[in-house]
Amino acid sequence: MLHYAVVFLVIALIAALFGFGGIAAGAVGIAKILFFLFLIMAVVSFVLSLMKR
Repeated sequence: MLHYAVVFLVIALIAALFGFGGIAAGAVGIAKILFFLFLIMAVVSFVLSLMKR
């Protein structure tokens, strides 16, 4: 999932470089959502692994 967040971030940077502001804003929004979803899942996984010990 983190891979997809980085891919959308790169797409946003390239789109912004060529002047496509709407596409860049959309790609940044998707990248943010995927990144925060990754963080939430990583924290939940970490907490669950601590509880099993």
